[in-house]
Amino acid sequence: MARDDRGVRCENLIALVVPPTCAACRAPGLRAGDALCAACRRTLTRLPAACCERCALPLPCRRCPAAGAAFAAAWSAVVYEGVARDALRALKFARARALADVMAAQIAACAPPALLLGTLVAVPAHPVRRRVRGFDPAELICAALARRTGLPLARALSRGAHSSQQLGASGTLRRQPGRLAFTARGRAPQTAILIDDVHTTGSTLDACAAALRGAGARRVVAITWARAVGPTGH
Repeated sequence: MARDDRGVRCENLIALVVPPTCAACRAPGLRAGDALCAACRRTLTRLPAACCERCALPLPCRRCPAAGAAFAAAWSAVVYEGVARDALRALKFARARALADVMAAQIAACAPPALLLGTLVAVPAHPVRRRVRGFDPAELICAALARRTGLPLARALSRGAHSSQQLGASGTLRRQPGRLAFTARGRAPQTAILIDDVHTTGSTLDACAAALRGAGARRVVAITWARAVGPTGH
């Protein structure tokens, strides 16, 4: 069993003794295995059906930020605001790992079926972040999605230790050439489904897709749980 899976199982056992609180609003009394209360789930803002297939932003998309990206399509489940922002912060910084299954469940239920055809590939976290947290949020979501969909999963990417961290960087800085160093581990899947927690500028997804395309992938699509739709998303 993978170390991340052992951690999730351990947290579920603890939840049987101490009922968890909502990861977003801290409301008590959730059932074991739950991570968001019903009220917070209702507050999540779904992206509209009419979104750009390339960048996942609501239409009209006059200057598509993914026009030259290495991924062929992108999709996200919710808007990166409010409860979604709080939930991702809890996953990353408060070790609320049960949220990964909540996010995977929403992706599995709502993503266009045509995009869930291929091999799941998690966007690897920066090595420093992974070492500090003890886990990789995108890998947790990816593994949970594989369990729910039956899709194969491949650890097809690695991230160099000299790669810059994107967290907290401005949109302009995120797009600077050479900031991101991703390499493929061997030959990439023919059709790769990139999985990450949030899509902001798309720079990380583009760099990962380029690495996979360079290693033989014919088609790469990008799926995330949340999508930034304000200035950060362009």
